[in-house]
Amino acid sequence: MSIEAGIAIYLTIWWTTLFAILPLGVRSHAEEGIPVPGGGDPSSPVNPNLKKKFITTSWVSAILFAILWAVLRFHLITLPNIPGSR
Repeated sequence: MSIEAGIAIYLTIWWTTLFAILPLGVRSHAEEGIPVPGGGDPSSPVNPNLKKKFITTSWVSAILFAILWAVLRFHLITLPNIPGSR
């Protein structure tokens, strides 16, 4: 796997993981019983904790990428049609 392919795969894993982690632990204004400021949507999150979710996404993605790299590097699953996987 080339450096460019590795970066592209990591970023794809990162974005996919981010969308899986974003809804975890989020409570809306309606669930909390808090009035929505400025006439916003009642389903908007009270505290989305984005910094924590970006950090969590980064380490989960790193673990998933390491597993994928090991599978490809040690030929646990062969993918003959991918360039550079020989």
